[in-house]
Amino acid sequence: MKMKNIIKASIALTILFSSGGCKKFLEEDLKTALAPTNTYTSTYGFEVGSTGLYALTRSEYNTYGEGGAYIHNGAAPYEALQAATDIADVINSDASLMAFANLTLTPSERFVGTYWNWAYSLISSANLMLVYADKNTNWDLPTDKARFQAEARFFRAYAYRTLVYLYGDVPYVETILYDFKLNFERTPKAEVIAHMVDDLKFAVDHLPTNPDASTLKEGKLTKWAASHLLSEIYLLQGNYPEAEKAALAVINSGYYNLMKTRFGVNKDKPGDVFSDMFLENNQNRKSGNKESIWVLQFQFNVIGGGTNSDDWTRRAWIPNYSSISGFVLADTLGGRGIAQLVPMKWWMGTNRTNATGNVAGIFNTNDIRNSNYNIKRDWYYNNAGDAALYGKKAAITEQTWFTTKTLFPAITKFFYGRTENLSLTGSYKDRMKFRLAETYLLLAEAYLGQNNPSKAADAVNEVRRRAGAGDVAAAQMNMDYLLDERIRELVGEESRRFTLVRTKKYVERVKAYNTAIKDKVNENHALWPIPQAIRDSNRDAPFPQNPGYGN
Repeated sequence: MKMKNIIKASIALTILFSSGGCKKFLEEDLKTALAPTNTYTSTYGFEVGSTGLYALTRSEYNTYGEGGAYIHNGAAPYEALQAATDIADVINSDASLMAFANLTLTPSERFVGTYWNWAYSLISSANLMLVYADKNTNWDLPTDKARFQAEARFFRAYAYRTLVYLYGDVPYVETILYDFKLNFERTPKAEVIAHMVDDLKFAVDHLPTNPDASTLKEGKLTKWAASHLLSEIYLLQGNYPEAEKAALAVINSGYYNLMKTRFGVNKDKPGDVFSDMFLENNQNRKSGNKESIWVLQFQFNVIGGGTNSDDWTRRAWIPNYSSISGFVLADTLGGRGIAQLVPMKWWMGTNRTNATGNVAGIFNTNDIRNSNYNIKRDWYYNNAGDAALYGKKAAITEQTWFTTKTLFPAITKFFYGRTENLSLTGSYKDRMKFRLAETYLLLAEAYLGQNNPSKAADAVNEVRRRAGAGDVAAAQMNMDYLLDERIRELVGEESRRFTLVRTKKYVERVKAYNTAIKDKVNENHALWPIPQAIRDSNRDAPFPQNPGYGN
């Protein structure tokens, strides 16, 4: 079977068995080689199923279900996790985002349902693999069974991570349900997190250790990806000593390091090491990037890679410059942007100095994360057909930033364009999901949880020194400083809502920095509502709604 067929088969498996749980359905005489009894019978068959888990995981960023991926429709659902936080304004954006931005969510809102469905689809697919791994006896290697179980348990924990951040208490399901069940109950969040810890500890013990092993394909999980996520989940649990240990395991593994010298496709061209990490083809280890721990594979024109509906991050963060007279679409300007997320001035600033009348933002002067290579502040008209404007600098104004969203300082880590198709909507660039800089920031969070600001500062300074930003003193080190540092390093990469909820700073930070909703936000908004369709279908048992969203 060719790789293209493996991809199609694994996605079909995922869809087939995440959409049906009825015993009668499973007992039908299926006329397909995709039945689990036919597929999960060998190491090769489990590789097919595993590919489906990775594809379903990537589809979290998908928008219109292209290529058989999970269907959301509307804006990229990822954007809803940045809206109504402390980093981005959502102004005149896609209608599917406005209820999130304005805190007018209802249980029937589209993304409220699709995130729930996406997570449980991933869980049911992982559970399917676990059930058949216990049944199968035909393995190529004695370690194969535990390896596939470890992958499945990692993805199950990863899906529950989204569920507990967004909805709080959710039903915990750890096997395939062959009969319809209409009496689910909400499992306490603490209990779900404990299961996630167990899953991730198993994954740490049984996933591959060496990310450079010749048998390990790009994007495949290692024990270090599991340790990184385990550190975060321990933080969510409030178990700070174990979060520290899990983060240090990754940092001290010997496999990863912060990138401090130029590398990759443009290493001999103008730029800096931070911008190098976000250039196309620089995310995986083969490029020399030893900071990436887990990379989602979206690459252009590769079987099993991205589609035009995958990962709309670029469209979210890049201004709609091409609608201005004197500009045309260009890959060097990031490709096609529509500014569904607009960076706030308080952290972005208006330039790199403290000049009178300008907002300085949160970057030190020498911080390379604020360089021209990482935040594009100077825009020049590029339409050669407009001689009157060509080559001249375009002004960023309050109107272009916050009214028309056509020009503002842009985060270049999300730039993506290809000269052969400048109207591309998707970003066919691999996405660093976990990287070592965040591991250090998780470590700092663990130290703050243990009232050790000195060690927290040490961890943060590892990241700041790479950026040339200067050290932070222990006396300055607190959770607000750490949250600012996560913006400087990880803006747009992290799910900001998750970070603010985990650190119990959601309401405080939104009140401080999001002027549009500062007088509206309250503790109830830290969670989304339970989808109404879920409550309606659970007719044989009460399924209480989250506070603030009705009965």
